Amino acid sequence: MQLIIAEKPSLARNIAAAIGQMQKRNGYFEGGGVIVSWAFGHLFSLCDIEDYADKPTPNARWTIEGLPCFPKEFRFTLRHDSSGQVDPGVARQFETLKVLCRRADVDTIVNAGDADREGEIIVRLCVSHALEGFENRAEKRLVRLWLPDQTPETVRAALADMKDESAYDCLADEGFARTYIDWLYGVNLTRYATLKTGKLLRVGRVIVPIVKAIYDRDMAIRNFVPETYLALRSAEETKGAVVELCGKEKFPASERARVEGLAAAYNAAGAVVTAVKRKKDEVKPGKLYSLSKLQNVLGKKYKMSMAESLEIVQSLYERGYLTYPRTNSEYLATAEAGKVKKILETVKAIGYPVEFKNSKTIFDDSKIESHSALTPTYKIPDKNALSETERKVYSTVFRRFVAVFCAEACKAEKTEIKIAVGDYEEFLLKGTVIVEPGWTKYDDYTQKDKLLPQLEKGDAVNINFTPTERETTPPKHYTIETLNNYLKNPFKEEKAAAKDAEDENDDEEYRAIFEGLELGTEATRTGIIDNARKSGYIELKKDVYRILPDGEFLIESLVRMGISMDKYKTSELGKALKKIYHGKMPVSGGVELAEREIGEVFAKREMPPEEDTDDGFLGDELCDCPFCGGKIRRTKFGYGCSGYKEGCKFTVNRVICGRVISKQNIVLLLTEGKTAKIKGFVSKNGKLFDAALRLEGTQAKFDFL
Repeated sequence: MQLIIAEKPSLARNIAAAIGQMQKRNGYFEGGGVIVSWAFGHLFSLCDIEDYADKPTPNARWTIEGLPCFPKEFRFTLRHDSSGQVDPGVARQFETLKVLCRRADVDTIVNAGDADREGEIIVRLCVSHALEGFENRAEKRLVRLWLPDQTPETVRAALADMKDESAYDCLADEGFARTYIDWLYGVNLTRYATLKTGKLLRVGRVIVPIVKAIYDRDMAIRNFVPETYLALRSAEETKGAVVELCGKEKFPASERARVEGLAAAYNAAGAVVTAVKRKKDEVKPGKLYSLSKLQNVLGKKYKMSMAESLEIVQSLYERGYLTYPRTNSEYLATAEAGKVKKILETVKAIGYPVEFKNSKTIFDDSKIESHSALTPTYKIPDKNALSETERKVYSTVFRRFVAVFCAEACKAEKTEIKIAVGDYEEFLLKGTVIVEPGWTKYDDYTQKDKLLPQLEKGDAVNINFTPTERETTPPKHYTIETLNNYLKNPFKEEKAAAKDAEDENDDEEYRAIFEGLELGTEATRTGIIDNARKSGYIELKKDVYRILPDGEFLIESLVRMGISMDKYKTSELGKALKKIYHGKMPVSGGVELAEREIGEVFAKREMPPEEDTDDGFLGDELCDCPFCGGKIRRTKFGYGCSGYKEGCKFTVNRVICGRVISKQNIVLLLTEGKTAKIKGFVSKNGKLFDAALRLEGTQAKFDFL
């Protein structure tokens, strides 16, 4: 008897339907020697810090005691509800799985988690806990059901070709390592930062670099000071079309007289066509979609958030209309040629001119890590079966698939014209004219090149160069597309990333993904960005991201605390996780790397008062108040006297002129009347200066002596 454990009820229903003739029971299906049951996604979550104490105290108040917490062995518990109790529905379903796993007639247990690292460990956790302490555990064979889509035919084929679960051990190791590392960062640094600031700050391995990228971009925009410059420009008509020529050099606005003289020299020299190149060419369609590339298009075209688009794609996958969505590849596996041919037959039968193409730009095993590109399946939905937004998403994937396999080529005439202005400068103009539309009838195509006049070599071109005043422009806010491109390779310039996204040669892009340089993964990135939105750190309006005040507070607080969670450290951990996936590093290696990074935050570093930035934790007692005898405590915004109820109003801000005032310096101020000479204050005009603080009455004043 086989027991198949699906990650979700919807997948269990699809598997049961594909097998056929199964009876619904309480928490499972059964029939024909097969049982199909399910989890609800994560039935288990990692225990909290308090659970590792000698005497666990659930829902205890957070304190610095016990931090950092580095468990010798990570433990899991059944998922809790919002009240902190074990979710009763989760408990019931796990009990069902436990009984089924231990049934004497069940000799094979099938892991039918989603085909990714998260789905791998969800079902493994269910099985390992269900069989914990079971004396006949060794008699159970564990196998894996790997589903690229949920159509009945694919389910039946996959059931006939299952591998031992051990074949996916490296995938599981990476999944567990990610879970452990994210827990270590999340619980330790979230508590540390919250206790330091008195405000809940969600500090995570990936969420912080994402928020910081948006913060850095918005600060660059906010602090941008435009500069005026001059450029030479001509836009005169020749042979019925305006020929626009823009000089490459930028001149200071103060040099207008020189630029006017240069414009006169350009005009006197005249412009002549020195070369014309025309060739017939084919315009290639875009590549098939990875999840992030699809989200880029949907965000740009329909202003659809990543969370919304993923939810719809996931639903279309669960209903059997699309292949597995959480893929980082735009290519198909060569072994899928037969499946693709069947899909093409279905697409051709409903009137689209498609044909099979065995091209390296479509089929390339070297560009696939776990899953192939998103495509439709042979199961074509009725238009009335989809909502308007579902139609938009499905149509985008479907039309790209048709374009890639379109039997009709898009033919064009491409023109390049070189125009020389005396010996001063040579200009290159490019234009494209579509002769036969081909695949562009089915998928979006943007004409980027301008329409050029019919010029030949030796023709004169009318010009009238004049100095044109322009302003430098600030960087643009991140959009869904540009943020996604950044997260896929945070070490590449934005223009280069955008260009690579369109280029046929994308070797470097895939090398970065496979090495683990990306921030987050296709499977997790959408949820993390959505969490940043729900936490009030960033906002998304249309398809543009902006930082919010709480996001500024998060990043600036982490900087003051010396918590560096930038793209460099996150990518180092990402590379370690890829090594685990490839079997080149044990899970413990990745965990130890994270523990070292986190341990540095908590390490006690003795610093001289001139450089000290340790402001302690909310509620720390520092010394007696010299004015009323009360206790000076660290407050949310600074240091204040506990005698405020008796009328003592002494307070000192924690941050003065951009510099954190340490506990050590506050004690010096209140016991000796003056701090050390503190380094690193920032004036209103952005200049650094050093100064002590002295006590003048109840006020802290700068002392430059």
